[in-house]
Amino acid sequence: MSRLRCATAFVGVLTLALAGCGGVGGGTGSGGTGGTGALTTMGFGLPDEIATTRVDTFRRASPDVELKITEGAFDEQQFLSAVAAGNPPDLVYLDRKLIGTYARRGSLQPLTDCVQRRKVDLDQYRPAARQQVTLDGTVYGIPEFYSVRVVYLNEAVLRESGLTAADVNLADWAALPALNAKLTRVTGGKLTRIGVDPKIPEFLPMWAKANGVELLSVDGRTPHLDDPKVVEALTTGLGLIRGQGGWGRFSAFRDTFDFFGAASPLARNQIAVWPMEDWFLNVAAKNTPKAELVVKPFVDRQGQPLTMASGSAWVIPKGARNPDAACAFATTMTAVDTWVAAARARAEARRAAGLPFTGVYTGNVRADERIFAELWRPTGNPRFDEAVQTIRSVQAAAFSMPASPAGAEFDKAWYGAANRVLAGQSQPAEALARAQQEATAALDRASR
Repeated sequence: MSRLRCATAFVGVLTLALAGCGGVGGGTGSGGTGGTGALTTMGFGLPDEIATTRVDTFRRASPDVELKITEGAFDEQQFLSAVAAGNPPDLVYLDRKLIGTYARRGSLQPLTDCVQRRKVDLDQYRPAARQQVTLDGTVYGIPEFYSVRVVYLNEAVLRESGLTAADVNLADWAALPALNAKLTRVTGGKLTRIGVDPKIPEFLPMWAKANGVELLSVDGRTPHLDDPKVVEALTTGLGLIRGQGGWGRFSAFRDTFDFFGAASPLARNQIAVWPMEDWFLNVAAKNTPKAELVVKPFVDRQGQPLTMASGSAWVIPKGARNPDAACAFATTMTAVDTWVAAARARAEARRAAGLPFTGVYTGNVRADERIFAELWRPTGNPRFDEAVQTIRSVQAAAFSMPASPAGAEFDKAWYGAANRVLAGQSQPAEALARAQQEATAALDRASR
């Protein structure tokens, strides 16, 4: 899973190569609507037809723009150094949860003029995505993909353990340890199959929300990390990991997984139940189309569907030399027709290879409506067809971590607390109380 935090094949991010990339400075300025001049991006790559089709759409629409895509993942230190030096890229692709922090620091330009000039209807973007790119009523980013979390089940492992998908009830926290014990396998003193992976610390916000509390207030300024319901959520996740031998053994085994390959833990029956982003369905359809995969909604403790949404966005840094072209690129890449063209390329490629097309999930709800009305068709594989419907059904139930003036510091506080607990250095209540103090101090400083 540690690989997954730095590898996002679905959204087109590659490993950043600092040497030989020619710097990150922006292009020459241009006037009008962004139809001329040089345009430099940061944090984006071209690994598949979803990326290349959309970039080609922009190139055709703006032939006089000299586009330079500096492939590689977003690098915070490089970005902030470039902004401070007055030589930033024109456009940056980054995780939406970081936008509030950089906007508060003055590192990003408001996109008010961009949205008005390009006549962008913000209502086309999903509410949870819009929330993450908006701070104090001002829009600072254009949302791209929209990733939600669902629960993946390996039915082959369930059957071997005498269970069915119906027996997996994540609403019943009291029953989870017994379910976990039945599904976990230890051979020769080594963990060889994960039963239930709570995906802690990454998905702690979703477990807390399922227990009736959000880690951060809607306005992004008040942490709730020491709430007893958060403590209970972290304790529950910790218990599932301890039931499989503790964090050291659990993480060492999980770090061997290659979720992107044909020898994934699903194919090798190394995991039974786990929450994960929706993009894994696309990977499974390509690499393990015959796997006995079942997808269910994550649920709260009342059994109601619940999911957490995330994704990246395009932002224009302070000091960008060609903001007009940057605005044109960002809005073109996320426009309805552009997304549909990219999805068509993906669908054709999959069908040519005899593989299921499981759709493309974007931050633009109107684009998704067209993709699934015009391009997606039942594959004949009920597992993948039902999974697609499950993912689409939970999108409206999604919440996201709100934009915050100290979002990066807030994340560091609760991640640190969870990691101390997993490492056995602290108990949940103690760790979260410390995190509450750290987060409160950071948010107070950022709000002055």
